[in-house]
Amino acid sequence: MTTQTTPATQDPADAPARPARPARAARPNGQWKIDGTTPLNHNEEFKQESDSLAVRERIENIYAHEGFDSIADDDLHGRFRWWGLYTQRKPGIDGGRTATLEPHELEDRYFMLRVRTDGQALDPAALRVLGGISADYGRGSADITDRQNIQYHWIEVESMPDIWRRLDTVGLETTTACGDSPRAFLGSPVAGVAADEIIDPTPVILEIKKRYIGDPELANLPRKFKTAITGHPSLDVVHEINDISLVGVRHPELGAGYDLWVGGGLSTNPRLGERLGVFVTAEQAPDVWHGVIRIFRDYGYRRLRNKARLKFLLKDWGTQKFRQVLEDEYLGYALPDGPPPAPATRPGDHVGVHEQKDGRFYVGAAPVVGRVGGGTLTGLADLIESVGAESARLTAHQKVVILGVPADRVDDLVAGLEPLGLTARPSLFRRSTIACTGIEYCKLAIVDTKDTATRVIGELEQRLGDIEDRLGKPIELNVNGCPNSCARIQTADVGLKGQIITVDGEQVPGFQVHLGGGLVDEGREAGELGRTVRGLKVPATEVADYVERVVRRYESDRDGTETFAQWAHRADEEALQ
Repeated sequence: MTTQTTPATQDPADAPARPARPARAARPNGQWKIDGTTPLNHNEEFKQESDSLAVRERIENIYAHEGFDSIADDDLHGRFRWWGLYTQRKPGIDGGRTATLEPHELEDRYFMLRVRTDGQALDPAALRVLGGISADYGRGSADITDRQNIQYHWIEVESMPDIWRRLDTVGLETTTACGDSPRAFLGSPVAGVAADEIIDPTPVILEIKKRYIGDPELANLPRKFKTAITGHPSLDVVHEINDISLVGVRHPELGAGYDLWVGGGLSTNPRLGERLGVFVTAEQAPDVWHGVIRIFRDYGYRRLRNKARLKFLLKDWGTQKFRQVLEDEYLGYALPDGPPPAPATRPGDHVGVHEQKDGRFYVGAAPVVGRVGGGTLTGLADLIESVGAESARLTAHQKVVILGVPADRVDDLVAGLEPLGLTARPSLFRRSTIACTGIEYCKLAIVDTKDTATRVIGELEQRLGDIEDRLGKPIELNVNGCPNSCARIQTADVGLKGQIITVDGEQVPGFQVHLGGGLVDEGREAGELGRTVRGLKVPATEVADYVERVVRRYESDRDGTETFAQWAHRADEEALQ
């Protein structure tokens, strides 16, 4: 009798080998130089269907005459951004519904509008134009953003032709203020006037803008591209969190120039930028900027929007490959090695009174969380003229710096700022607190930010006034309405990320807390992301209570000159609750 071996009892060694499974083809990432330019999602489709910059003509010639209802969907929710326009949030929609509603259900028939300043000095004529737009078209709204923009709300599409006409008269623009494009530049607020400046970045910024802003070849990037350029030793443009930064340094043989940083960004996947280790002369800087942005355009990941920032490419490539591609494929020459920036000499917000290299003074003043309004802008223009000053610049910390103040009129200027809602002598918390737009106008927001932060500042000024002198250094409080980190929550002493939290079984607006983050500043030689504490979430109504509690713990527990960030990173979780 013959016994048949079944597969169940067959010796595995005798079993026939299975054919090897073919390797799965890697999914394309939408890198133009590798995968081709075929669009892989709708955002990429509409950007290829029509030049996004061309929508301005439709706004001026069609939509401004036929009104909101005439706007094509891909223009309204896409291409308008290339000219600084987003629909704002409809009033009365609570934060719990932000993620459940479609854009058309969240949006109002009005727009947020960003005007880029790019580190430009704003003379009284420019300030009056900005103030007039606020008064005439924005219901008095105007905010200084942490990108040195002026941001309006309540703008109607019918108003845009006249707004652009007014901006043109003073050399201001909204070109690529939003969208997948080169966004507004951060420039040193004291460029060209500070006595301790390493190099004036103004010519570089102006040359890059003249050559490349509004260039259709750079108007279809994978996502936004942020630039910062400074020549001041305070490192005043938060260079670690930009896609490209040029930071003033002195080369021992080549003189003053720039250290190149790339790949910074925050949001839900925070990553600090990295040095490429090269020295860039002022003459080379525009070409280097152009090379880096084209690397992003050609090699950036386009398939998934949440992986489309330059920081993801840098993470995969590393600095050595990035430098090689920049030099070999885009510049055609090697850049020399260069030194890193020296430690920051003083705070980069420039608040207070400082002497310029010409004997006059510049004065940094703080509004409350960037809110200025048309009346403040117009009043500032009048004040600058009345004391014989020159102009003003905005900062990356939602502050304003008045330039060219005669020595004998400094006191008059400082006194005149107070009625405008500005102060050159702010409390530690007014000086160090910034906030994003929040649920008042933003379709992505979950909680209120500006009003919450304003209330908290007022309470902390009263509650912690007794220890301000002992604290010495401001404790940064950054308030954000959602996880996207427009207000840099991961790089603050206390960063608050808005979310809906559950308290005693009830859902209420609140914040997840990040502690001990920071960027390079006086006393901090390297940027660092904040830590989160397991389960630490604070209701919006209890933010002042929490900040007071944790600051008093720091004040009592710190070791000598230990900063809040140093203490927060070493403290037990219990001490941070």
